[in-house]
Amino acid sequence: MSRNQNYIPSDDEARIEREKRSAALSSVIAAIGLTGMKIVVGAMTGSLGILAEAAHSALDMVAAIITYFAIRISVRPADHTHLYGHGKVENLSALFETLLLLATCVWIIYEGVNRIFFKTVAVEASIWAFIVMSVSIIIDYSRSRVLFRAARKHNSQALEADAIHFSTDIWSSGVVILGLACLRIAESNREWVLLENADAVAALIVALIVIYVSIRLGIRTIQALLDAAPRGMYDMIKKTVEEIPGVVDCHNIRFRSSGPRLFIDIHILTDGTQSLDCAHELTDRIEMTIQEAIPNADVMVHPEPVEVKEI
Repeated sequence: MSRNQNYIPSDDEARIEREKRSAALSSVIAAIGLTGMKIVVGAMTGSLGILAEAAHSALDMVAAIITYFAIRISVRPADHTHLYGHGKVENLSALFETLLLLATCVWIIYEGVNRIFFKTVAVEASIWAFIVMSVSIIIDYSRSRVLFRAARKHNSQALEADAIHFSTDIWSSGVVILGLACLRIAESNREWVLLENADAVAALIVALIVIYVSIRLGIRTIQALLDAAPRGMYDMIKKTVEEIPGVVDCHNIRFRSSGPRLFIDIHILTDGTQSLDCAHELTDRIEMTIQEAIPNADVMVHPEPVEVKEI
């Protein structure tokens, strides 16, 4: 049966595009504000932890801008050169964000190790440092919740990548605050002199957190780009389809993801003596059954005849 290219009505597509674009644009604005604050305060205090966070936020800003344009492209309908639509742009955007974050972590780790073992940099744990990091946590928490809701609602890997970035910032900002607090303790109590390196250690912890989250996201993104089948879905679809009356066997099941859409092709064996209308009705029932289990799935069913005596 022919693939349904217009599974989502055009009005819904326009609404989804507006919601995803609005979430992405608000992330760009938030990232610009956070980056500016952290750069100013980091330069004033000399804190590597805050400068590391500023670099992290700067890449978040670049990633948010890329996500915004990726979403604008990904919602374009299928055409003669992109028969599965443009959804893969979202996956590419998420992969690019991951590579940006990993590159930043390399610099943070290099500078942190230098400050701990090879050079001394004066760091001022001023009240402004604590204020900017506290404001950062509040904004990051708000943005991550909005982005996660939008990502889950629209199954958007690009928005999920942005949400992970902002949620990671919450933990890393908390680590930087802890490092600055340790530095204040060291300044007032010389017997705690070892805490003077707490800021650089905090920056290293930030880098490790970001590396861990980035690798997880990168693996999922690469799997989507390589059209890896979601775990357990093959068996689930085969069992579900074979339980439908009129289906003898379900085989040759294939998947291809494109952004939030999952394209599914299956072959079935069915009574070869039934009318074309009955066969068409059966394939429609199969498509609707799969779409109920997997929202936004684009399903194509290829019926193959089998003799009645073989049923």
